[in-house]
Amino acid sequence: MARLPAKGQGNKLDESALWEYALRSLAARAHSVAELRRKLRRRAVSHRAADNIITKLEGYGYVDDRRYAETFAAARLDNQGFGKIRILRDLRKKGVPRAVAEQAVSRVFEDIDEAELADAFLKRKYRKVSLAALLTEPRNLASAYRRLRYGGFAPGVAIEALKRYSGRAEELEGLEEEPGGKP
Repeated sequence: MARLPAKGQGNKLDESALWEYALRSLAARAHSVAELRRKLRRRAVSHRAADNIITKLEGYGYVDDRRYAETFAAARLDNQGFGKIRILRDLRKKGVPRAVAEQAVSRVFEDIDEAELADAFLKRKYRKVSLAALLTEPRNLASAYRRLRYGGFAPGVAIEALKRYSGRAEELEGLEEEPGGKP
């Protein structure tokens, strides 16, 4: 069994030590191929060694972006109640290819009504206040809209959810998105 150098020593790992490091990393939590590749390349003697380990892990089925993306998307939906856009953005940050991420999110959201999800998201985020009373104030309405957008809900879905609590939600339809995808 190869011994890993102490953290911060700057020693690079050979292929056998890198294999053990990769297995321990995967045992701690799932990684996308790109995440794991970056992690291994930082510790590897060479990029080739890291790539060889990735290839070996893929061959054994230890890393698989399709399975990772679907599991990640389902967890984000179930645990945080995020919308499609947020989950796609998070998967892209993890290095999952766009097509793989979109397929996974589509499968996970197959039977989900995003309008109901947005409503549940609002109720959860504002559980201690009356939404109808809070959203009479234009700045609170805009804040709730931004919160829904950041939570991954499309503008139309966010506005529809807000219309249930405020007659002024239609005023938000003219809002332009800022560069970078944030409302």
